[in-house]
Amino acid sequence: MNPLVIVGIIGFLIILAFLTVKVVWQYERGVVFRFGKYRGTRKPGLNLIIPLIDRMRKVDMRVATMVVEPQEVITRDNVTVQVDAVVYLQPVNPEDVIIKVQDYTKATSQVALTALRSVLGQSELDELLSHRDRINKRLREIIDEHTESWGVMVQLVEVKDVLLPEALQRAMARQAEAEREKRAKIIHAEGELQASDTLAQAGKNLEASPASLELRYLQALVEMAGEKNSTILPIPLNILRLVGKG
Repeated sequence: MNPLVIVGIIGFLIILAFLTVKVVWQYERGVVFRFGKYRGTRKPGLNLIIPLIDRMRKVDMRVATMVVEPQEVITRDNVTVQVDAVVYLQPVNPEDVIIKVQDYTKATSQVALTALRSVLGQSELDELLSHRDRINKRLREIIDEHTESWGVMVQLVEVKDVLLPEALQRAMARQAEAEREKRAKIIHAEGELQASDTLAQAGKNLEASPASLELRYLQALVEMAGEKNSTILPIPLNILRLVGKG
């Protein structure tokens, strides 16, 4: 047999094998079409299709990360903020991913942009700053409602950064400083009140017990003598009272 014919046959068989044998990786699914009609979904491993009749489209089933570019949004209390977000989504139905949507990441991105403006437009700035988990949950529910029919599940939506206008940042900083000063004054006043109550109670206790008052008087004299390195002659309190009355 002519060597060229043999080479041609071998080449044809290689091409035929290349068109027939399809390898689907563990993280993929293969969607098979026959003459343009859906014929089934192939699992990971070695798969055979009919050359020139069947066509396989592979779908990556891993979680995809999609970043929503920063958007200027007006909150319900008329504050303009710049917000960006990240969406984690995963294909769960490979045939729907191929048949029902052309590019599920691009389509999800547009839905996420619309949902971000809608949800934040209905939220106040305080809610956006202090209850972001609620907003993330609402965003996930809205986006997932649209992507479910495409065979895609939204696992998580996170609002990343919230950029406030510079004037508003200065105003919030002044408000925070005033709040800290207010709390410090309240704490100081409460301390003074507790100290005065304690001193008043101590005075009543000493007045009710003359012996305790005498001991406290002597202790004060000892402390004064120790501070000034001098000798102080203690005078009984009853004598001082008589002198004071005289």
